[in-house]
Amino acid sequence: MCTVVIDVPSNAGEPVRLLAVRDEDRDRPWRGLGPWWPERGGILGVRDDRAGGAWLAVDPGASRLAVLLNREDLSGRGDDEVVSRGGIPLDAVGAGIPDRPATRGFNLVEVDATGAHLVEWDGLETRRTRLAPGTHMVAHHAVDDPGTLRIARWLEGFRRAGVAAGQEWWMPWLGVVEEATADPSASVLRRDEHDGHVLESLLVCAASVGPAGVEVHEATLADPGRWDDGIVAGLRDGVRVSSASAERPRPAALAAEGRPADAAPRRSAAPVVEGRPDPTRADVAQ
Repeated sequence: MCTVVIDVPSNAGEPVRLLAVRDEDRDRPWRGLGPWWPERGGILGVRDDRAGGAWLAVDPGASRLAVLLNREDLSGRGDDEVVSRGGIPLDAVGAGIPDRPATRGFNLVEVDATGAHLVEWDGLETRRTRLAPGTHMVAHHAVDDPGTLRIARWLEGFRRAGVAAGQEWWMPWLGVVEEATADPSASVLRRDEHDGHVLESLLVCAASVGPAGVEVHEATLADPGRWDDGIVAGLRDGVRVSSASAERPRPAALAAEGRPADAAPRRSAAPVVEGRPDPTRADVAQ
């Protein structure tokens, strides 16, 4: 079952840092970070191909990110009365989610340049809580829930490790993730049986969201649910999504638009996606 580690800064202007682990059936088709929803105008994310929704979604232009974790549903509704949860992260970074979603229960971590919130929906009631400065863990109950074994065992470890300076700020946290694999019952990387399915950790994403923009890195696990050094290499060298600013237009281009030559540059709404083919190209298979 999925896990999020998040650090909310105490000083304004510093970015929120997030490490998210996606647990899913390895045979359920999915796609990594990419622009898989062209109708949503620049939103990118990790796509579940079976239902068409997202596990993690990001709007780089607005510096907003949301990641979804399943939660027990207490409503007693039948399958024909609910829709997939996968639209929730996409809506969260867009127009927003309703007070009473027509989905099973979930936890949703929402992040923007000003901080982070946890939305809890159990099928009966929605609670939205602003996360206090500091390091937190979220799984399938309340934030920092001591009844979740991996949180009880490793939350203080993540807090002690902190984040590193520089581009590879996630390295101390990955050290805790690796250490946690020594005890499978409390490991952050998991292989769990749930409702007749084996759910395994398939993907790790590291995200930084702040006033300067958003950046997300991903690493796919070579052996689902198990640590390997390829996770470090994947986050360092693999697919990356970041906010992008357009270059300042040349005077001739400004004149063609009827704008003065000293006009301020326009910020591009298009993000940069490195390491993955453009799915809008005709020569890229879907």
